[in-house]
Amino acid sequence: MSLLLLAIFAVLLVLGAPVAVCLGLSSAVVIVVQGLPVSVLAQRSLNSLDSSPLLAVPLFIFAASLLNATGVTTQMFDLVRMIFGRIRGAVAQVSIFVSLIFSGVSGAALADIGALGKIQVDEMTRQGYRKDFAAGLTVAAATIGPIFPPSIPIIIYASVANVSAVKLLIAGIVPALLLTAFLMIQVAVIARMRSLPRDDIRPGAGDVMRKFMFSLPALFAPVLLIGGLLSGYFGPTEVAGVTVAYAMLIGIFVYRSLGPRKILAALRETTEATANILFVVATAALFAWVLTLDQVPMKVSALLLGVSENPLVLLLLVNVLLLIVGMVLESIAAILIIAPIVAPALTAAGVDPLQLGIVFVLNLMIGLLTPPVGMSLYMISIVARMPIGQVIAGVMPFFIPLILSLLVVTLVPALSTWLPETLMK
Repeated sequence: MSLLLLAIFAVLLVLGAPVAVCLGLSSAVVIVVQGLPVSVLAQRSLNSLDSSPLLAVPLFIFAASLLNATGVTTQMFDLVRMIFGRIRGAVAQVSIFVSLIFSGVSGAALADIGALGKIQVDEMTRQGYRKDFAAGLTVAAATIGPIFPPSIPIIIYASVANVSAVKLLIAGIVPALLLTAFLMIQVAVIARMRSLPRDDIRPGAGDVMRKFMFSLPALFAPVLLIGGLLSGYFGPTEVAGVTVAYAMLIGIFVYRSLGPRKILAALRETTEATANILFVVATAALFAWVLTLDQVPMKVSALLLGVSENPLVLLLLVNVLLLIVGMVLESIAAILIIAPIVAPALTAAGVDPLQLGIVFVLNLMIGLLTPPVGMSLYMISIVARMPIGQVIAGVMPFFIPLILSLLVVTLVPALSTWLPETLMK
């Protein structure tokens, strides 16, 4: 049964069908062939969506869309440029740091690229950076978003793997900061080797303060979000709702740039993005259920534990598996299919569930930068209007800090576990 399922899925994927269609259609064919009730299709798909943590997904997307509609992203970019001053490669460093700031609201790599990609690439190319370098850095920096809270992939992983979503979100903070540091070190090295240009911005005495005061309400959004999670009074869904309300309030009453037309546009964007994500969630849950019927999770667990019972060895094996899966499968679909299969074996072997969740998501975010599926590559190709081959060439040097971050997070469990254990005893 599983072989038929995987064969149909692979054929549809090669033919270019959307991932959700591949998952749903292959599952439906197997269910019909096996003589199972057709009502299972609706039952299993809808049950997968009946999850409180998943409600946070559209809310975080909506909050990011509202803040982006205020125009504050451009102001934040200019503010950080003023702070970094005229160091060599400053605009490249600014692009990384702004991605970290915006990730505190967006929770998704594609949202970061959509909001900041054009600003980052245009400014770097205007100052003499090669366009492929600018695009490569932009997509590499966007991987910070799905690791730093509020991460949509982490919320989905938590709902599938039965891990505390709040603890897992907090567990992503240190790895995200580590990834940011490695990317900035890489840029500093490249800046010295290639003599990257210095920023040409020359702020006056009051310019930095004016930009800071303008950006302050938006900069407070990540503080509100993380503070709400740490307080224990809010879960991810409640924090997402508060963040939407806050974004709405500052957009209407502080920035005075959110009108009915922009709010409706943000709602439309949120609806489209949420529909795409939840379509994948529903069909992937059905796909995973068919695999469970054939006892695939149990067989894979036995296979992994038969190879080794050493947690580090198993984690390294899963790293390799996920890097390969990330090349051919969309990240959310990969989480929903692979996590229920491998997570029980690794936790049984002694891998901390929080560390496993961060390693899992980080692997698949690197997959967003790898062809043929690499959605981040296609997104920046559209935003920057450049050939996909040029984007791939530009991103290659940044696999060094990405893979290095993955290895460090894999080898040092405390990077993922220390903060949630310390703050949420």
